[in-house]
Amino acid sequence: MSADGVTESRSSFWTSVASLFATSSTLVCCAIPALLVAMGAGAALSSLVAVFPQVVWLSEHKEAVFALAGVMMAGSGVLQWRNRHAPCPTDPALRDACMRTRKVSWKVYLLSVAFYLMGGWFAFIQPWLSE
Repeated sequence: MSADGVTESRSSFWTSVASLFATSSTLVCCAIPALLVAMGAGAALSSLVAVFPQVVWLSEHKEAVFALAGVMMAGSGVLQWRNRHAPCPTDPALRDACMRTRKVSWKVYLLSVAFYLMGGWFAFIQPWLSE
């Protein structure tokens, strides 16, 4: 650990952002298409697929998408846990920035978890219940 804790706070923040990016792909592959179909907006979904054909690839490879997102989330969670008591600078302005970054990082991580769970519900659990 660094003496001032700034490096740990920044790495924790950036890993949270990376996990948010990874888990947002679970929304794109599974949750948004399911929501559009459930709302009766199949035409909107077909327009979305016509503009972004990568959505189909993500849906076809949802197991890999979820595995990668899960690994990134686990890594981010470990860093969040490890850095929860990392020292912050003694300068009041830097200390406040450090604490703010820590809080934002935690919120971004929780948003990532929510996205992951929502995508997992629509990708794996909802189709199983509909059978």
